[in-house]
Amino acid sequence: MRISTNTIYQSGINRISELQSDQSRRQQQISTGKRILSPSDDPIASSRALEIKQALSTNAQLASNRVVAQNQLSMVDNVLGSVSDLVLSVQSTLVSAGNSSYSNSERSYMASEIRASLDQLIGLANTKDGAGHYLFSGFENTTPTYVKSATGATYQGDDNQQYLQVSNGRKMAISDTGKNIFQGNGLDAFKTLNDLANLLDTPIDTAADRAALTAGLATADTNMYQTLDNILNSRAIAGTKLKELDGIEVAGQDAVLQMSKTLSGLEDLDYAQALSDLTKQQTILTAAQQSFVKTTSLSLFNYI
Repeated sequence: MRISTNTIYQSGINRISELQSDQSRRQQQISTGKRILSPSDDPIASSRALEIKQALSTNAQLASNRVVAQNQLSMVDNVLGSVSDLVLSVQSTLVSAGNSSYSNSERSYMASEIRASLDQLIGLANTKDGAGHYLFSGFENTTPTYVKSATGATYQGDDNQQYLQVSNGRKMAISDTGKNIFQGNGLDAFKTLNDLANLLDTPIDTAADRAALTAGLATADTNMYQTLDNILNSRAIAGTKLKELDGIEVAGQDAVLQMSKTLSGLEDLDYAQALSDLTKQQTILTAAQQSFVKTTSLSLFNYI
């Protein structure tokens, strides 16, 4: 079979182009540190790597959600801690208010303290989160949770809780409504404080007045004790969720570590092998170029 000169040239050029392309691809792999430069390099590994990247993206969003949840629940815990301190202070005032040696004026001073505590409680109930939303208003988080009223305070939020997806299988409530916290179980902390202030402002002139004061203080004490129990229960729930988030975060980090390791095994380049292959390809390319030059320069005149 006779092979034309053009075929010899074209065959040599094609071989050199192929070797140069392989070398260029290997150099690109080394520069990027990636074994797979396009899906066609390894379709199965590319598909698996895409799945892992999507899982990592989802995990990153969940990790971001957990940060938000931790911030919200930590704020709830801090606010409820302040509310607990306020309730304990009111309970201390209640004990003092029962002292029969106190005058009407002294009890009136106590009433002023209780009204100040009422204002402070409304302020705590209207706490905003880091985004400027009211913490205890449910979905109505752009509306102040409470406004002061003649009977104490009026709730302006709704009955919905804010939830966040913190793991693939866990959606967590990151706050509670003011109605549940401050007015739960048939109690109303604001009304209790308002009624207590009015009671202390009422002059004691007769034995019946004294009896009414004693009964009123006992009712207020019971209500404040139960209110404190509600607050502590809500705070315990927030603390439990914070602990749960810590566990979920550890599991999430472990999952990221494992997925990243798997992804590295699919995509990352073995540098030692790549450099060895590059050196080998360079040697083959050089030999091919030299062979091409010698082959294309031959003619019958070389043998005359």
